[in-house]
Amino acid sequence: WGQDQIKGWHKQASALQTNQGNQEGTVVTAEVFDVMRRVQVQNKLAGVCEDMCKEVGAYPKCTQCPKFVEPDSTPGVMTWDELLEHMDNLVNWGQDQVKGWHKQASALQVQNDHSDAAASELNRRMRFQNKLAG
Repeated sequence: WGQDQIKGWHKQASALQTNQGNQEGTVVTAEVFDVMRRVQVQNKLAGVCEDMCKEVGAYPKCTQCPKFVEPDSTPGVMTWDELLEHMDNLVNWGQDQVKGWHKQASALQVQNDHSDAAASELNRRMRFQNKLAG
């Protein structure tokens, strides 16, 4: 990042100056073109903003960078807000686990009901056959 980048910007700026003429209707085109270039420059700077703030010593307090996420002020230590969020996540996870267990248990009960009915039927047949044989 540095002199090569600045040289590239100078080339773009001079190209912009030569592309814009004094023709009718170029005022709107020039304004649109200007907005497009401003957006490109802002997007280009967005990725470099944190690096620039680090170089000038304003990094952790850099509130002007887009999408800046402040680093954790208490690394390795859980704050109350983090603990409460973690507990909420655990509650949600636990509820999902219990729901899954209920589904599994009900599926097993349905299977057992069918196998209990079959075993009961088999038991009746065996008693009936034993009576006939007996």
